[in-house]
Amino acid sequence: PAASLLYPYGLAQRDQKNPKLDDGTSKKLSLAVPFTFYGKKYQALYVNNNGVISFDTRVNQYTPDPFPLADGRPFVAPYWADVDNVNGGDIFYRETTDPMLLARITEDINQYFPKIPFTATWAFVATWDHVAYYGSTTNKGNTFQAALTTDTKTSFIILNYWDIQWTTGAASDGDAETGLGGTPAHAGFNSGDDTNFYNIPGSQTDAIINITQTSNVNVPGRWVFQVDDFKVTGVPTEVPKVADGKSCWL
Repeated sequence: PAASLLYPYGLAQRDQKNPKLDDGTSKKLSLAVPFTFYGKKYQALYVNNNGVISFDTRVNQYTPDPFPLADGRPFVAPYWADVDNVNGGDIFYRETTDPMLLARITEDINQYFPKIPFTATWAFVATWDHVAYYGSTTNKGNTFQAALTTDTKTSFIILNYWDIQWTTGAASDGDAETGLGGTPAHAGFNSGDDTNFYNIPGSQTDAIINITQTSNVNVPGRWVFQVDDFKVTGVPTEVPKVADGKSCWL
């Protein structure tokens, strides 16, 4: 069930919602506690419609560039591609200290990183719910989520991929009917120092459509990283397979 992978989201969770605007973003969101990302503390972030959570600056760009970025933008890209929520879908977000959610996040992190003592005291959850792509002529939608969490010292980011039906918007040379081809979505982390970065396997290839089946914590569709002092753990060495040059999707 969806509940087993995605943390609760939506209006019932008192989430805020991004405006219906192609290449839009949230307002600047001030955080109650600093979040440490690649050794730097950030007190504000933006949830960008195009599948990016950024620190310091908005990201309106719709065709992803490979990491590391030369322009020093620090951000995490759960699924950087040309989302158009005017065509369909919603982007939700909230900052939370809800004890039930924090307990669930703590349990997950303790399971994946048993040698790191961690009890979540804060989280920020952003969810892209059945979002459409720019130029779409179908009702295809992608549902994915990013959860940032900290105990004020150690920080983690959990990426959840529930349903990925497209990789590319039409302005990134994707096919308007299939949402495939062109310059596919990018998933990963950019520190902003033009040296440190991480690309999730399959990024900017057709194989990124299979990210719901890949993981670094043995939970298909979930990737988890310690990000205060960024560490890559348990990453599979094989890039997801693409059959006959085309993505395997139903």
